[in-house]
Amino acid sequence: MKVFAFFFCTLSFATPSYAADVDNGSELHSESCTQCHDSDAYTRKDRKVQDLAGLGTQVRFCKDNLGVTWFDDEVDDVIGFLNQKYYHF
Repeated sequence: MKVFAFFFCTLSFATPSYAADVDNGSELHSESCTQCHDSDAYTRKDRKVQDLAGLGTQVRFCKDNLGVTWFDDEVDDVIGFLNQKYYHF
């Protein structure tokens, strides 16, 4: 029973990329992010983002500064899309 409880608790803290709708994240990214970013922002050697937490921070920073009205699950979708396509954390 303890193993089950541990496993359940671990799953409840899974990173956004595991539960993300990557297709939706791709659409949201195309609609809002490509106005400022091309793929070079994600693939350059001196990129700011170094881990999944940093990716989440950066996506939220951009969302807030641009006034994009995404729900939390949509932010997670964009994080999941970027992680799957570019970052692979």
